Amino acid sequence: MSAHSAADPAEPERLTRRASGRRRSQGFLDPALLESVRESVMTDSAPVTPSRVAAALQASGRLLGTAGALAAVESISAELSGLGPLHPLTRDPAVTDIFVNGPDSVWLDRGNGLEKAPVLFSGEPQVRALAARLVAAGGRRLDDGSPCVDVRLDGGYRVHAVLPPISPAGTLLSVRIRRTSVFTMAELGRKGMFGSGACGGLVQSVLERMVGCRLSFLISGATGSGKTTLLATLLGLCGPGERLVLIEDAAELNPVHPHVVTLESRHGNLEGGGAVDLGELVRQALRMRPDRLVVGECRGAEVRELLSAMNTGHTGGGGTIHANAAAAVPARLAALGALAGMGQDAVRLQVASAIDAVVHVERSGTGRQVASIGIMEAQESGLAVTAALEVLRDRARFGPAWPRLADRLGLDPAVADGTNTGARPAPETRPPGSGAEHPQSWTPR
Repeated sequence: MSAHSAADPAEPERLTRRASGRRRSQGFLDPALLESVRESVMTDSAPVTPSRVAAALQASGRLLGTAGALAAVESISAELSGLGPLHPLTRDPAVTDIFVNGPDSVWLDRGNGLEKAPVLFSGEPQVRALAARLVAAGGRRLDDGSPCVDVRLDGGYRVHAVLPPISPAGTLLSVRIRRTSVFTMAELGRKGMFGSGACGGLVQSVLERMVGCRLSFLISGATGSGKTTLLATLLGLCGPGERLVLIEDAAELNPVHPHVVTLESRHGNLEGGGAVDLGELVRQALRMRPDRLVVGECRGAEVRELLSAMNTGHTGGGGTIHANAAAAVPARLAALGALAGMGQDAVRLQVASAIDAVVHVERSGTGRQVASIGIMEAQESGLAVTAALEVLRDRARFGPAWPRLADRLGLDPAVADGTNTGARPAPETRPPGSGAEHPQSWTPR
């Protein structure tokens, strides 16, 4: 979910008109002109700025007029140092992902499903050249020896590129845009993340109190379901006196909090040396006295270090994990534990004492929404997530784990039998030891 309000429904039409105008005005942007300006700008190592591009364009002797010159500077600057033809799409604050499947197949995601973007490349060579330049800007190389590469760029872009023959149809390019602003809980509520009416108020209250009571939790869901968005917002509820240490493969979390430290993994160099994985970062983070330890996405052997940390007094942390449903999270954790050399019994014991709750988010045609909240439990048959609260068509359905979760959060379990309904006061989150671990009970009226 983007950290901005939903875009105007007429925006695609305006984007199409602007793109059509640009294509008509970009007839001057022929390969010879681009190469001439490129050679002039790249003669020294100074940053590529619009003023330098304008000077190089003027030196080329091409007469473009005022409007044409401005458009040329913008296009050439994007071609040399930005996202090229994709750059205009980033101006829409609702766009979170851009996908290039071919020269005439560009798509974008603004939170309501994929939409065809009004962008055209001249051909496969231009797509490949853009992919290679973006990957090079991230300090890696894209060629036949490394046909699949993922990099993070300045400006908040995460770029993934795939070359033929891995992609038979041509170069594939995926761009994830990290927005600088973050949703508040109220904004997420207005966008339907928690459901509507009394149901939305209850879900929001449960999540807020999970943070205030320092429950360790995982947010599960599919790609693009809003896991990172929700996690960043929840971390912003932590007390200002707490130290948050975030560990990520590519920095995407940006919670609004005064004391955040981010550690990012590093790929190996061309010789394969210098790599720093998430597991090592978790070990290093434990020496930084974190009040809350967060792994942006559990995807490998680092789950062993994370579980160990949560079992040694580092409560209130968590992260995100890919899973089709909350019930599938135990199997996913078991698989990740196996990658770290952990047996099933070891995973079951560690997870049962380290993870308190699982929040599952889903994406539908109407947007992204919390689908369920459950409690992690170790049963005779193995790990299981027992449902406490499910959201179905904006109505709350309470599961067998609701009384236990409500008790831990200081809520009145009687809300589940329908005898209590209504709004609730927002809980106050305080640093550890200030009494926030046991908030006053809320009895909805």
